[in-house]
Amino acid sequence: MLKCTINGKSLEVKEGSSIIQAFKLLNEDIAHYCWHPGLSEGNPKLQIACNTNVTEGMVINNTSEKVKDAVKWGMDFHLINHPLDCPICDQAGECGLQDQYMQYGKYDPEMGERKVKKRKVVDLGKNVVLDSERCILCSRCVRFTEEISKTNELGIFNRGDHSEIGTFEDKPLDNNYSVNTVDICPVGALTSKDFRFKQRVWFLKDKPSVCVGCSTGCNIDVYFNKDGAWRMKPRYNPEVNGYWMCDVGRDMYKHSNKFQTEVSGARGKKEVKATSQRLTQAMQIISGSTEFLDSSFALTKVKDVLLSHKKNEVALVVTGQHTVEELDAIIGFFVKSHGTESIYHWQNEPEKWAEFDGLLYRGDKNPNTKGLLKVFAKHGVKAQPWHSELANYQAVVVAAPENMNAYPDLDAKIHFLKKTPRVIWLGANNIDEINVLQNEVWLIPTKTAIEKAGTFINYNGLEQKISVVTTLIETAYNLEEIIQVWQGNALNSEERFHVNPVERVENQFIYERGDL
Repeated sequence: MLKCTINGKSLEVKEGSSIIQAFKLLNEDIAHYCWHPGLSEGNPKLQIACNTNVTEGMVINNTSEKVKDAVKWGMDFHLINHPLDCPICDQAGECGLQDQYMQYGKYDPEMGERKVKKRKVVDLGKNVVLDSERCILCSRCVRFTEEISKTNELGIFNRGDHSEIGTFEDKPLDNNYSVNTVDICPVGALTSKDFRFKQRVWFLKDKPSVCVGCSTGCNIDVYFNKDGAWRMKPRYNPEVNGYWMCDVGRDMYKHSNKFQTEVSGARGKKEVKATSQRLTQAMQIISGSTEFLDSSFALTKVKDVLLSHKKNEVALVVTGQHTVEELDAIIGFFVKSHGTESIYHWQNEPEKWAEFDGLLYRGDKNPNTKGLLKVFAKHGVKAQPWHSELANYQAVVVAAPENMNAYPDLDAKIHFLKKTPRVIWLGANNIDEINVLQNEVWLIPTKTAIEKAGTFINYNGLEQKISVVTTLIETAYNLEEIIQVWQGNALNSEERFHVNPVERVENQFIYERGDL
């Protein structure tokens, strides 16, 4: 039985009862003409699929001429004021309106009125730009800020064909989930400042991975081509992140690129700035003098350096930013060669690890802290936090984090190494701070998360597998490969890259777009 209230009176009715039947049970008057209790009732009018529940025995179709005509008119009204600027629109190639027109439209427009002009290039906040003319007022972005981020920056203002999306006065769209509004926008009305005008989407491939911005482990798609990675977008996983990801996580692709590119300047006068991001070549630095080396040769020399020291003379520093397999390989190697007492855990602000914003973003900015602790337990390691006593070792190996922005104590930690005779730094990023060291330093380039396969364990203990998205720096190694070299094993180049270099050059979808 279903409970309901009609005109202030409570009532229970059988499931499947109509509203008019409920009125009759209470002897309440209700206007009606076609209904009769002894006859069946259909629903002769077209219904909207998004807000009509399926009931037992319902018969549905969207192939009748009546439905097709309604769809045509619905699209025609959506396009009354929509500008025909697809060739310059950043959404071109992944626009829902384009796709639906090709599927359900292809009609001759019958509207003769001039299009209403609205605001263009509206700065909504630090990450999002609005083109009001393109907006079809679906309200997805408004509902996102009301229901998901619960920050309520957006609303629909004015009436009729003057209605448009906007922010409330003195409340810009600056929450940590703002770019999700770009993802869910079905047209090119909302665009990301970071990705805007940088690439056409049909020149990109995408592959699944896991975000390394914090311990939540949001599932993502990485968009890339031969020039590097260009953006990350959330991939639906109901157990982890649903449909969303935070704005901080979207910047993680930048750690993988050889150069970090920033576009600035007024429209039509773009200034492109590229700064070196990745460590691309092995280096040996002695007393400020730098020698560039082949990575495989450098690893062999570092192996000789490690073998030249006794068991208690070498320390290892690790972080929760590498895969379980990498950590197992390097920690297992050091336990066998140097024991369990000389392994240290570089923790980035552990006092903030319990912080949580209530949606996705967590204070532990490592994707695999749980995995690291699991590997420690497997090998019987009680790792200490990294502190000044590392200066007492003859050599220190640092398996550095990919996301250096998550480690604000970098200067202080490197200062601890000033008196260490030898430092072997296994890292993905250029480290200018390393130049303060006056001893012998080896820099070995390592792969980022999108260049390797393995396992991350998130804050909740969920194991998530990642696979290779692409190889961006061919001279870089992951920690497993480094240990294989140190163990005297040969590496297969095809297995190392996981991608055929020729395919990597021709990795756009330009031959796979299908027929228009």
